[in-house]
Amino acid sequence: MEILVHNSLTRFLIQAFLIIVCARLVGLIARRLEQPMVIAEVTAGILLGPSLFGWLFPETSAVIFAEQSLPLLKLVSEVGLIVFMFLIGLELDPKLLRGRGHASVIISHTSIVVPFALGGLLALYLYPRLSASSVPFSSFTLFMGAAMSITAFPVLARILTERRLLKSKVGALTITCAAVDDVTAWCILAFVVSISRATGLVGAVWTTVFACAYIGGMLVVVRPFLDRLGERGGTKEGLSQDLVAVTLLLLIVSSWTTEMIGIHPLFGAFMLGAIMPKGTSFAQSLAEKLEDFAVVFLLPLFFAYSGLRTHIGLLNSADGWLMCGLIIVVACVGKFGGSTVAARLTGLRWREASALGILMNTRGLMELIVLNLGLDLGIISPKLFTMMVLMALVTTFMTTPLLRWIYPPEELAKELIDAPGRTPLPAAAAEVYTVLMCVSYERTGPGMVTLASALARRGPDARRLYALRLIPPTDRGSFYLNQAPEGQGPGALAPLLARAEELDVEVRPLSFVSPKPSLDICNVADVKQADLVLVGWHKPLFSQTVLGGTVYEVMRSARTDVGVLIDRGLKEVRRLLVPFHGTAHDKAALGLARRLVQEVGADVTILHVVKPTRKAGDAPLGAQETVDQVFEGEEGGALRKSKVTLKVVEHDSPAAAAVDEAARGYDLVLVGVGPEWGLAQRRFGIRAEHIIQGCPTSLLVVRHHEPATAPAAAPAPAAKLFALASEPEPDRT
Repeated sequence: MEILVHNSLTRFLIQAFLIIVCARLVGLIARRLEQPMVIAEVTAGILLGPSLFGWLFPETSAVIFAEQSLPLLKLVSEVGLIVFMFLIGLELDPKLLRGRGHASVIISHTSIVVPFALGGLLALYLYPRLSASSVPFSSFTLFMGAAMSITAFPVLARILTERRLLKSKVGALTITCAAVDDVTAWCILAFVVSISRATGLVGAVWTTVFACAYIGGMLVVVRPFLDRLGERGGTKEGLSQDLVAVTLLLLIVSSWTTEMIGIHPLFGAFMLGAIMPKGTSFAQSLAEKLEDFAVVFLLPLFFAYSGLRTHIGLLNSADGWLMCGLIIVVACVGKFGGSTVAARLTGLRWREASALGILMNTRGLMELIVLNLGLDLGIISPKLFTMMVLMALVTTFMTTPLLRWIYPPEELAKELIDAPGRTPLPAAAAEVYTVLMCVSYERTGPGMVTLASALARRGPDARRLYALRLIPPTDRGSFYLNQAPEGQGPGALAPLLARAEELDVEVRPLSFVSPKPSLDICNVADVKQADLVLVGWHKPLFSQTVLGGTVYEVMRSARTDVGVLIDRGLKEVRRLLVPFHGTAHDKAALGLARRLVQEVGADVTILHVVKPTRKAGDAPLGAQETVDQVFEGEEGGALRKSKVTLKVVEHDSPAAAAVDEAARGYDLVLVGVGPEWGLAQRRFGIRAEHIIQGCPTSLLVVRHHEPATAPAAAPAPAAKLFALASEPEPDRT
């Protein structure tokens, strides 16, 4: 190991590699548990520190994370924090702090005063046990109060959006209170830091005076300049490197100024971001340029540095763990209890008030930043630092499961469906044919609407076409705070809607953020009473499997027929090929072909493949009888004779026979899912579906839903209400 780590740069690169890999691996587990990424990064930092890695491999840890290497790790992580705090200020929209009424004022102030007071009382107990005598009691008490008052504003925004609460009454009120809390708590913390750094009363007064002058200069001088900068960055030329350089120079000067004043560079970075012009392409583009590098590379270094300072082994007694438990209880009582009671007194129901209290109790990254400040200033000891880190982890981890329990999806749906301006459509009539098109990529939309409009050609009163766009959540804070209300903006649906306009068919777009796309697709299909769910496909990164992943989950769980469209330039649906082997899925494909014959007069060739070695005495597959049954209708046998051709071929491989026939110039091949065609639904796998890979034309893989013998359970109320609420108001012109 000593050979590999032969200089400071090599050591730092090895540290960065291990930190990022560990954070991403733990992040996979965190996502499975529906936890924010910050949980994974904090946990990864602790695992790499003396609490686990240093305990299991002390010699290796001593080499990789040598004491002399920590100043460099600290320096780089502090640069990352400065950039991150600038981004936090950039994402903090002042509109959140205005026009929310007296409720947000009461709740936000209560959620600061109560935990601050309880933190001060807790300091009376902790000071003689966990603090050095050289630390002034006033500084210790003020710091504990400020640390208990923190709410993790960026993590909270992620949780609210993933739970679809950001646009709800509870979500809007919570994000407002969190914004007020963070601004107030950082102001209190700035005062605490200035008091701690000051050499006396005179020094504290001068620090306060300089801080006020700095804030005034930022608002009066720098802010108008930033407005002009934002106007220039919002032009068609976009954000140039010169503008980025000017912004970074301002960030450096602002951070340096607050450091010279005696506060901390983080406050200068936050202040600059807070006064940047919001709601412009300049702010959004700047955040996108800086955020990925800061969040993916720099922030994990900060978490690792914090983890190296977290010694869980210091809690080596029952008293230590009891004090840690007391800190967690006081933190929850102060933040959750104060916010919940205040929300209830302002008129919210107990369920809504409890949900708000749980959300306000989220601490996450912001708490960790505060704790590192306290440890660097010598206000708190390493043992208390470890206890407070565990408190931040516990309060953040409990948010999602408690929120799911206290504020279940059906409560959210009830609120959404009662929202003004929402007019849900009446239930579909029995004769209406409904198609739900699930669009992930722009290129899949036109082919889907071409097929869907052909399946439901008989006019607007006899069809309902829905285009569902599920937006995957990201780790970017700017994504969550700048997220448009559900259903706004076509995005990936634009090509589909343009093609629908060409075909003169009405398509109703649905769009929302979804961490679980397969579940949401099935729920929306239930609510909309879809006769067919169309799912697009794109080539996987590491395999050739089409019917895996989300497609597999939808096919397995949807309570209606599902079609997976592999679009190879579908422009019209006139010549159809239906490979037939007698399964229920093949019959479902025949049913769709029958509908296309009736709706658009398509010509259908049914390919029945039999084994060359098939004996005369073998039981027939009944292809002819099935075709007769499927295509009987108002037109009777005339329809089948003029539009439907049954072709029987002998071949050892049904899939190869279908591929050969498809090369004869068909518009679309409809094939039932099943192993006889080399198509099997699999969650994972690397085996290629040869009929999909080899078919030269567009292909629709059909899975038939077979209802259970017992009556199926009614659609989940949450899903039904949510989908109805998400639907835009119909055009009444």
